[in-house]
Amino acid sequence: MRRNYRVARGPRARAGEVDLILRDREGTLVFVEVRTRAGDGFGGAAGSVTLVKQRRIVLAAQHFLMGFGSPPRCRFDVVAIEGERVEWLKAAFDAG
Repeated sequence: MRRNYRVARGPRARAGEVDLILRDREGTLVFVEVRTRAGDGFGGAAGSVTLVKQRRIVLAAQHFLMGFGSPPRCRFDVVAIEGERVEWLKAAFDAG
């Protein structure tokens, strides 16, 4: 499946960082956290994006968005990689 995204380097802020920033074809900025685990034990790759990690990603995204006069729509996705399986979780969490 082909995805039409434009990629930017993930920002780093004191509180955390974002792995990827993409802009989808509707203009939404997509902040992506990529997590890898050998297996699905202890919640797996997706389960490793805890509330603390989510808060750090949101803070880094807010730092990145400070450069925008009027911030665009945003979404937080997670790409979970477990062994050979890759799962893209759209809107995995929100900034609230």
